[in-house]
Order: sequence, then C-alpha cells, then structure tokens
Amino acid sequence: MNRVAALIGTGMVARTHLLAIRDTPGLTLGAVVARHYDSAERFADLAEAETGHRPEVMDDAHDVAAAHRIDFAIVVTPPDARLGIIRPLAAATKPVLLEKPVARDLEEATELVELCEKANIPLGIVFQTRMRAASRKAAEMVASGEFGPLGLVEISVPWWREQKYYDEPGRGSYARDGGGVLISQAIHTIDLALSLTGPVSEVTAMTATTRFHSMEAEDVAAAGLTFENGAVGWLTASTASYPGGPEMITLHFDRATLRLGEGVLRVSWRDGREDTFGAAATTGGGADPMAFTHDWHKDILADFLDCLDTGRPPLVTGREALKAHALIDAIVTSARRGHAMPVETP
Repeated sequence: MNRVAALIGTGMVARTHLLAIRDTPGLTLGAVVARHYDSAERFADLAEAETGHRPEVMDDAHDVAAAHRIDFAIVVTPPDARLGIIRPLAAATKPVLLEKPVARDLEEATELVELCEKANIPLGIVFQTRMRAASRKAAEMVASGEFGPLGLVEISVPWWREQKYYDEPGRGSYARDGGGVLISQAIHTIDLALSLTGPVSEVTAMTATTRFHSMEAEDVAAAGLTFENGAVGWLTASTASYPGGPEMITLHFDRATLRLGEGVLRVSWRDGREDTFGAAATTGGGADPMAFTHDWHKDILADFLDCLDTGRPPLVTGREALKAHALIDAIVTSARRGHAMPVETP
C-alpha cells in the first residue's frame, strides 16, 4: 500500500526527512508547507530533483487537513508553531509524525499530546537515536534483566555549536524553541537514557549561558539525578564544548557496565568479558548539526507506516515523549529556584 505524506516545515532537518522519504518503499511526498510560500516552492523543486516527483505546495495545515489523498503529516517546524498546526490536523483525524521536541515546555506538550489522544490519531515523535542498532540491542539486553539492578547512571552530551547557529532569529530563545541545549539537543539522549533507566524522581540542577554564545537560554546544564528504581547519577549537556564530542550513556549494573555512544554499545561484564555491538556513526555533535545519516529517520518512517497499517502505537508516542519533557522542565526549574525538584510526568 502506497502512503502519501505532507511535510510541514522546510528548515534545517527537512532535507533529512526528504531523503528518508525518498528511500522508504511505499511512501511518497505529496505536499509541502512552509511559513513563506517561496520557501515551499524552493523545497518542492529540491524534492523533484531528489525523487523525480514534485509535491504540491500548500498554503497551510488546513489545506493538508482537508486533502483526502494525504495519509499523514510530518511536522518539522520550530516548537512555537506546533499547536496551531496540530489543531486542524487533529480535527481532521490526520495522523502526525512530529520532530522533537513536542512543544516548548511540558504544559504545552501535554496539551498537544492530549489533543491527539482525544482525536484518537497516532502521534509519533522523531527520536531517531532509538533506531540505532546499538540502542536497540541495549534496550533488549536491559529488558532481559541479565545485568541485575541498576546502581549508577552517567549521561553526557558534550556538543559544540558556533555562534552563527544561534544568530538565526529565535534560535536558543524561550519564545520560539522553549530553551537551549536541553530541549533542542540533549533531549535525544535524555529520551534514549530514560527508555533504558526508567523514570527520574528528583533532580538538583544548574544551568548557564557561557561566554562562548550570545543567546537567551542555556548552553550548558548539569543535574544530579535520583531514579525511581533507587539508582543515582548525573546529566551534563553543552553546546559550548569545542570541538564537540559524542554523547554517551553509561549504565552501571550489578553484573555489567553498558557504554552507549557514537552508535556503539560496549558491555563490560564484572566477570571480565567484553562485548561490542553496532557501528560507529556521527551524530551531529560538532559544528555541523546535520552531520548524521538519514537512515535512522528512514527507520522512523518505516515504523510509523507500520503503525498506520497495523493500528499499533508508534515506537515513541507523544505520551512517551512527555517523560523527557518532564525531566527537562524539572532541571530548568531546579536551576532557577536553587533547590531539588521532583519530576512529575503527566
């Protein structure tokens, strides 16, 4: 069965989605929408050059919602535009695949998720790091219980962005993006880590903006974490760590330590064995934020198509994505208030 998607938003990540659509069997880009019509026209030209098919240029999400031939919408706009786009799509019961973050903060994200739940439409969130072979293997091994209880968690996102990245109007602001490094970059690693560790119950945090960037929100964050399962740990995240390094999740269990980063899972067993899974891959942690493969987005699309065909939930639902938003909100609030904060997921 061939499915037809509309792409709403033509910014930095839109080309990655275009390449993923091109390489996904049974999927066609049927329409494109942008804030400015000429941007949509240029993207339609690019799509025709890449796929041999020119998508229709539509004015807005209402046009997408009314188009019966469009099976679902991929929304890649900045977070501040999301609710106005999702409302007509939900009213028309049009499924949505949404780039992270869900919205600018937990309250807004919860409203958006509940809007889709009430409309009974699939809402999938693009957390493509879940699709790496190493991530899948880690999830499988952790779920098996073979490592024993979790004791210590280390999460590190030492990335770099040049100032010109933040010179784009609204980038790194609360009004457009909802914040800085936590919600725009580290959220991928936070989501992946939480899928392996389970929820955090309390955080004690600090955030700051370094001398290396002129921006409204934080470019560095550090948080102590207490998990519901009794484990403890920490999170550090930055876009001020030149020249940028790979994100890393390290989980210390009774029987082994897992190190997950750069597309590779390394397992150090307490009995001396060493296992390695996956293959090294760039993830966009340096000056070029798009220095990563579109294969993981292709896998996200394949998963979403399967959920449309079978009726099962997508890999990461909107409700599941609220866990990362809840932790980020708690970190930001703890840093502002100067004391520990509980993590409350709706």
